[in-house]
Amino acid sequence: MSSYDLIVIGTGPGGYVCAIRAAQLGLKTAVVEKRATFGGTCLNVGCIPSKSLLHASELFEEAGHSFAKMGIGVSAPKLDLKAMMAFKDQGVDGNVKGVDFLLKKNKIDAYRGSARIAAAGKVEVRGGDGKTEILETKSIVIATGSDVARLKGIEIDEKRIVSSTGALSLPQVPGHLLVVGAGVIGLELGSVWRRLGAKVTVVEFMDGVLPGMDGEVRRQAQRQFEKQGMSFKLSSKVTAVDSSGAKLKASVEPAKGGAAETVEADVVLVAIGRVPYTEGLGLREAGVKLDERERIAVDHYYATNVPGIWAIGDAIAGPMLAHKAEDEGVAVAEILVGQAGHVNYDVIPNVVYTYPEIATVGKTEEDLKAAGVAFKAGKFPFTANGRAKVNMTTDGFVKILADAKSDRVLGLHMIGPDAGNMIAEACVAMEFGASAEDIARTCHAHPTLSEAVKEAALAVDKRAIHI
Repeated sequence: MSSYDLIVIGTGPGGYVCAIRAAQLGLKTAVVEKRATFGGTCLNVGCIPSKSLLHASELFEEAGHSFAKMGIGVSAPKLDLKAMMAFKDQGVDGNVKGVDFLLKKNKIDAYRGSARIAAAGKVEVRGGDGKTEILETKSIVIATGSDVARLKGIEIDEKRIVSSTGALSLPQVPGHLLVVGAGVIGLELGSVWRRLGAKVTVVEFMDGVLPGMDGEVRRQAQRQFEKQGMSFKLSSKVTAVDSSGAKLKASVEPAKGGAAETVEADVVLVAIGRVPYTEGLGLREAGVKLDERERIAVDHYYATNVPGIWAIGDAIAGPMLAHKAEDEGVAVAEILVGQAGHVNYDVIPNVVYTYPEIATVGKTEEDLKAAGVAFKAGKFPFTANGRAKVNMTTDGFVKILADAKSDRVLGLHMIGPDAGNMIAEACVAMEFGASAEDIARTCHAHPTLSEAVKEAALAVDKRAIHI
């Protein structure tokens, strides 16, 4: 029987990062992965392939609509969807092979198959051939990630009724794509197929896109998506999809109930969220407690109620984000060797990779008002930013929320070009407890988009220069 200090179940961003950090700290470590490749949902059928298609489709649209304005004469671009999918797959392959390399580099043993906690300190691995093997370990970290949430009565076949997985590999551009859910996944994948020629309709149960984000950002985002050609049915729900004919027929009703209308589509994308993946792990048999949403219950140190078993990432409470899982993976590995592993949940950025990009960190105006926190807001539009003007990327703004008394930055929200990269400045500032004044007095290179962050910080004190 093979024996380890730590076995990590799952090799998504949380799992493989946890394993690598544990190995760096001197723990004899193994991972168990049920997929044929490492990297979990994120690298295989999530973050990485979707960003590849977002990038390619954005360039496709830019070549067709923006090049001429910059004096670049090209014929109308032609879509080779098969080649674009190959480009996506090549990127995925490079990333998953990179994880394989890192595990080997750090001398981490990898087992292929489904894992089940057989007993305290024992993990059973069932391979594809049905054979089982028992591994012994001092500690177990569950990093199994999440699965797509499903709509009751609507069967996902990954051909015409698809999850995010199927939407990444459609064989042709659908004439009409009906997206159920105006969250991050629905808007990103809806954007991809709209750029490539599909008519896109988004149905959302709530009264606006991107529920939970800053209200002003949500409203601006919806206006931009509508301007681009997406249509929205808000405060609505899909109750059934008839797939018996050549066209799918979706029944769409008001969220609060009422008469249904029928919407015909070629493909329906169900993107209503994700749920923790804990099936088959033997958690109940092992006595591991789950919360009311079937997430693994852990304490501040990621420990379950069963000694020797920890959990991180999408399998526990908190935002289902790869970088959140990574930080938790590092934290729990350090806790296992007696260090002070820690994650600051007040500074977890969230990015939507549409165009324009949307990035947010910290509290929203709605959060602060609900909590009764007095704050000041500073806002700066990209229409007043020199670099954005010359690049013709002026949609959006940066908004900073600071404590009314201490001036400490409590949140930063932006919609605009390259927002996903620029949010890092806000994260660093907030991690160090910076004030809006600190950002305002930091010299930013000119001409850059990041000057909009500085101007927003100046605007907190009503002294922005360029508006």
